[in-house]
Amino acid sequence: MKRKEYISWDEYFMGIAMLSAKRSKDPNTQVGACIVSPENKIVGIGYNGFPTGCSDDDLPWERNSGEINLTKYPYVVHAEANAILNSTKDLHGSRIYVDLFPCNECAKLIIQSGIKEVIYISDKYKETDPVKASRKMFKLSGVKERQLIIKNKIINLNFDSVL
Repeated sequence: MKRKEYISWDEYFMGIAMLSAKRSKDPNTQVGACIVSPENKIVGIGYNGFPTGCSDDDLPWERNSGEINLTKYPYVVHAEANAILNSTKDLHGSRIYVDLFPCNECAKLIIQSGIKEVIYISDKYKETDPVKASRKMFKLSGVKERQLIIKNKIINLNFDSVL
């Protein structure tokens, strides 16, 4: 008899996005993304961080400063962008799992890459102009969005269990 306590596809892919976020060096916001083909194959993963070759110690992680270039914002590549850039195949018709609803810049990349659905958990910036712009673009371009309601609030990974 097969096991009954297994996670859904949505929980699996969101879990991979959230595990990917654990690679982020950002002290305030860690975001991960997982792109999945219509056949439920993972085709791209990413997390927020500085561009390849830019040391995590040489650029600022601050959120606020009198000068924009002394903050992280001009430098950080978002998880969605990294997942798209890391993709292994054409993304048309795929979906992206991301723990934080995408900003307007990522929305443009999502639309242009051919991703057709955005699945997210947190929408904490929904009242900001960038997220309002994202929603408008998704609606106009036909990209679906849905907030994932998680049934399994905790998924444990125990490395000792396989040793």
